[in-house]
Amino acid sequence: MENVIKLNQKNLAEIAKRMPCPTYDRSNLKTGIVHVGIGGFHRAHEAFYTDELLHNESIKDWGICGVALLDFDTKIYNTLKEQDGLYTLIIKELDGTLTKRVIGAITECLFAPEDPIKVIEKMASPEVKIISLTITEGGYNYNEATKEFDFSNPLIQHDLEQPKAPKTIFGYLTQALKLRKERGLKGCTIQSCDNIQGNGHMTKRMLLSYVTTAEPELVSWIEANVSFPNAMVDRITPATSTLDIELLKETSGIDDAWPVVCEPFKQWVIEDDFIAGRPAWETVGAQFVDDVVPYEKMKLTLLNAGHSVLGILGALYGYSTIDEAVGNADISSFLRIYMGNEVTPTLGNLEGVNLKNYKFSLIQRFGNTYIKDQIDRICSQSSAKIPIFILPTINAQLQTKGAIEHAAFIIAAFAIYSVGVNEFGTQLIIKDAMEPILNQKAIASRSNPEAFLEIEVIFGTLKGNPTFVKAYNNAYQNIMSNGIEKSVKDINSNVLNEI
Repeated sequence: MENVIKLNQKNLAEIAKRMPCPTYDRSNLKTGIVHVGIGGFHRAHEAFYTDELLHNESIKDWGICGVALLDFDTKIYNTLKEQDGLYTLIIKELDGTLTKRVIGAITECLFAPEDPIKVIEKMASPEVKIISLTITEGGYNYNEATKEFDFSNPLIQHDLEQPKAPKTIFGYLTQALKLRKERGLKGCTIQSCDNIQGNGHMTKRMLLSYVTTAEPELVSWIEANVSFPNAMVDRITPATSTLDIELLKETSGIDDAWPVVCEPFKQWVIEDDFIAGRPAWETVGAQFVDDVVPYEKMKLTLLNAGHSVLGILGALYGYSTIDEAVGNADISSFLRIYMGNEVTPTLGNLEGVNLKNYKFSLIQRFGNTYIKDQIDRICSQSSAKIPIFILPTINAQLQTKGAIEHAAFIIAAFAIYSVGVNEFGTQLIIKDAMEPILNQKAIASRSNPEAFLEIEVIFGTLKGNPTFVKAYNNAYQNIMSNGIEKSVKDINSNVLNEI
């Protein structure tokens, strides 16, 4: 398309002739939210909901300041800064049509490594009522084996020694809350938007663990002045590809260096515990409840675990996208059996939820052929995801003597995946903070499969459970002897029920 327009505030009026854009005055917004982690999910989810809300011209207190926390985030920071915080959201509908709009809720961007004090000051600003987080499951510094905060992390040691130049979210939050206390300001809400059951509880516990060591006199102030609501978040948001960027140029004539692609489905269930006030997100589709735990558990152990199942198996089969994996009848059947026989018994009563319909909808969403969610993205940081998404199901089923064969198969497949090459000789792209130890134990497992279970920070005490170890060993030996495809067929043939 001729006359390609660069996305920024100056060009917004012209861009609005081509696609929906913010109609509110972005320059007139106060920053009420600081959000740490301005990747795709935040921009498809919380920023999307907030943008919807801001179209009510009377609402001016809830602009978002996006914080890029890590050196790794340089590119997204520079992109958003150059585009004045603007980006295009591309919703890929199930029929392949594209719904596109420019999102304007992010009105400021800060790069933490460049100016830590500026970020701390922004978090401590009186107009900021909410500090929200998408820092990934691994960002909470939780040790699965000890069930405690991991003080051995070198970045945590750095923050304790150099509190004014922190590198972790805990260092930043501690210094910002300390400033609020010293200046006699009100507290705020810290809101996790990550895939962790009880994410508010986890955030509070990990932060207070750190503060108890770093600034012990701050603990009682935080307990009295900061709230940590739990929330369940859901929207499949694959990594943006160069094809997405080019397609936007071709179809709309918009030059956006980092648009966000997502599915049409979205869900946000939040506990209404905001100590300093909150946006009326319920008016644009969010749901506020007294107890979010049942919704969280359902989503984490079905959708997020389902993604990991499809990712790990799909990688071993040689697929590159999630829709390819779920399109394989054997893998799809494996997932249905896992969800029906092993996860569902752990969920209890979910009032107002048609669980069967929810599970069917997941298969449909995973199979959206237009999303093309990359398997290496889904498998990234599996060492942090498996304890949250899959281990709770295993542990609950072991307690009740329920079925665990498909879950054990997934752990065995993860061990084989962690060698870094599938049985067809294809090199696997493993993006994981624990990749060296995963690879070491995976190679050792070739002669002793249980070696992989020795990674306590991931698997806790599973190695000591003979029922699980037996199922895991059987699955491991079957995959190694018969190959992944025949092994999946075989384990499925032993079970009659799906979903």
